[in-house]
Amino acid sequence: MWARGLTRDFGKNRAVDSLDLTIQPGEFYGLLGPNGAGKTTTIKMIVGLLRPTAGTAGIGEYETWKTPIEVKRRIGVLPEEFNLYERLTGTELLDFTAALHGLSREMARERRDELLELLDLQESATRIIADYSRGMKKKLALAAAIIHSPDVLFLDEPFEGVDAVSSRLIRTLLRRYTESGATVVFSSHVMALVEQLCSRIGIMTAGRLIIEASPDELRERFDVLSMEDAFLRAVGAAETEPGLEWLRASSG
Repeated sequence: MWARGLTRDFGKNRAVDSLDLTIQPGEFYGLLGPNGAGKTTTIKMIVGLLRPTAGTAGIGEYETWKTPIEVKRRIGVLPEEFNLYERLTGTELLDFTAALHGLSREMARERRDELLELLDLQESATRIIADYSRGMKKKLALAAAIIHSPDVLFLDEPFEGVDAVSSRLIRTLLRRYTESGATVVFSSHVMALVEQLCSRIGIMTAGRLIIEASPDELRERFDVLSMEDAFLRAVGAAETEPGLEWLRASSG
């Protein structure tokens, strides 16, 4: 997966500024940054949901805005805010998604059942999605994003609203996925998960990619013990903690 000079303006505001990025097959890449850094805009441009103002991006030999169908065949996307067909059952949604990607009925059934079992959704598979909890919907959306075995999987806050048990199931699935040679691009504010999962990290601020390194390299570079401290040092926020003196003000 790659981007060259990727830029997006919203009026006079430049959300992403001349981004160059290369992510290799098999990498679990964490795209980090404070709110408004340009992470989600970057992902939307790479997957073809938002046209760049300048620059280009693609998957392998295929450029997103020149060969969009070829790119979409090779990617899976789990956005932060996902919309599912809530009058379908979980089984129906996965069957429908698999059919859209051209999987045979036999292959679709095999992958569907494996994903439902791995994500602990078997018992709810015949219920309509409207009755699912947010965490269950998140797991089902991940299954739909991965059922066609894409080369690159894009995840925007995939663990939000997910309980500890489901979080472990998702982590297990994602590790197996990258071990097969596929690529995961992962955006999250949860530094503990970033540290556990990511082989390499890119940190954005103000629309620019300011640093790329492994978690260990980041901690070593900033001489800190935690990923959170390394991230804060990288974006220049380490000294911005509020004093909140008013909380400690004496009534006397």
